[in-house]
Amino acid sequence: MYKSGFVNIIGNPNVGKSTLMNALVGERLSIITSKAQTTRHRIMGIVNEDNCQIVFSDTPGVLKPAYKMHESMMAFVKSALSDADIILFMVEVKEVLFKNEDILRVLKNTDVPVLLLINKIDEVDQSFLETKVDFWKSELPKAEIYPISALHQFNIDNIFLRIKELLPEGEPFYEKDALTDKPERFFVSEIIREKLLLNFKKEVPYSCEVEVEEFKEQPDIIRMRANIIVARDSQKGIIIGHQGKGLKKVGTEARKDLETFFGKKVFLELYVKVNKDWRDNDNMLKRFGYNH
Repeated sequence: MYKSGFVNIIGNPNVGKSTLMNALVGERLSIITSKAQTTRHRIMGIVNEDNCQIVFSDTPGVLKPAYKMHESMMAFVKSALSDADIILFMVEVKEVLFKNEDILRVLKNTDVPVLLLINKIDEVDQSFLETKVDFWKSELPKAEIYPISALHQFNIDNIFLRIKELLPEGEPFYEKDALTDKPERFFVSEIIREKLLLNFKKEVPYSCEVEVEEFKEQPDIIRMRANIIVARDSQKGIIIGHQGKGLKKVGTEARKDLETFFGKKVFLELYVKVNKDWRDNDNMLKRFGYNH
């Protein structure tokens, strides 16, 4: 008997969805930083075993849209709720409540199995955790509750086993050697964007997008050229930095990670360009893969 299904991860920004995804898939597919709104797309990671294929989906954190880009991000979340065979609803142990009533309503009324994962339990004591488990039992009575630490991979194996039990029977959706539905260029832009999130403060990294213009693979090296798109001239200046040091640091850090990711030497050229309304421009959003 062969099983296959879509297992979609839903939750607020910065609850650890990408860390969980990477722990379950075993590859560094979703970029992870301590900043919210890191994941902007729906990223699929595919696990193939002899008797099953599990298609995991990491989704953007649930937020109130301020730009068309955010609306597109929330469309990815809604689609993940509607096509899931299993939903992993992830909350942080110190989270007071889940603010999005619409999503809570869907989770309360769905017939799809919901595994409610209370993450970061290493940060609290047992009695606090028990109170939180009781709270979520009353909020989502049908959900199965699992206290976890995605970072320390605590209880991840049990979740993986439960997912395999709950998977419906069916043929594989993707080739047996597939790891993700995203092209290589997507991960180049994500790795560069991660370095922007890590190196710059406040609104600067959230105003950035990365477009890979060139990706040429040769026997011993991959040559890449990418543009960092920003919303304002001042942001361009901040990223480039004094004597170009800011951009050089991002480029060096990204190149090292790209070489690890591709297992090959990388030559990376980075440029910064200004496009004032890219977050509300339909054509630009389509180019960056936000069209849903």
